[in-house]
Amino acid sequence: MKLIVGLGNPGKTYERTRHNAGFMVIDALARRHAPTQPVKARFHADVLEADVRGERCLFIKPVTYMNRSGFSVGEALRFYKLAHDRDLLVITDDLALPLGQIRLRPEGGAGGHNGLADISRALGTDSFCRLRLGIGQKPPQMIQADYVLSRFGEAEWSEMLTAADRAADAAEMFIASGINAAMNQFNARPEAQPRSVQPGPTTRSSDERTTRPASDNSQRGESLNHPVPPGSSEAGSKD
Repeated sequence: MKLIVGLGNPGKTYERTRHNAGFMVIDALARRHAPTQPVKARFHADVLEADVRGERCLFIKPVTYMNRSGFSVGEALRFYKLAHDRDLLVITDDLALPLGQIRLRPEGGAGGHNGLADISRALGTDSFCRLRLGIGQKPPQMIQADYVLSRFGEAEWSEMLTAADRAADAAEMFIASGINAAMNQFNARPEAQPRSVQPGPTTRSSDERTTRPASDNSQRGESLNHPVPPGSSEAGSKD
């Protein structure tokens, strides 16, 4: 059994934001492998069960907000008694990578990502596989928290949907053949990097940093979002 976890923030307010790149990949996998399956509220997350290339999988989108992602991941991993270094893949955004580029690693530090840092804290180790999906570097005038919570421009969004499908391919390779095979096939070479797309007009300057993203009715890439399950008190910070 494999746990495929996409990181992000729940709710329509955060749809199409950069920090929800992990959610986009989970939704791409869900469309392929569990299009009619009901979403279940388990482990403080939205959960779908699917069979991928003969392997039982859970697609998980924590609803605890980004900074408490470890609460959900740790609970699911312990429940199924799975190995953190073999059976878990965490998918997240990365502003150090060019827009749309993916990078797989078998372990490593959080690199300033609060969701990864909380998972490391919850598991007591950095030894878990991760797939990072590039969201592009922030403009110099923007605060990092504002940038990751800003929405993609239209050109960026189109490119990210394509990248999310490729990241879903990489997740499938991880499920079927392990992290080394996925790294060999999907870690991009320098000459094959996606082109750079400048942030669109929907991104916010530092003068707008108190404004959160407006609601958006677009569902592609956010189809599994639901409110925090009743009784949960584990919601954390969003950035």
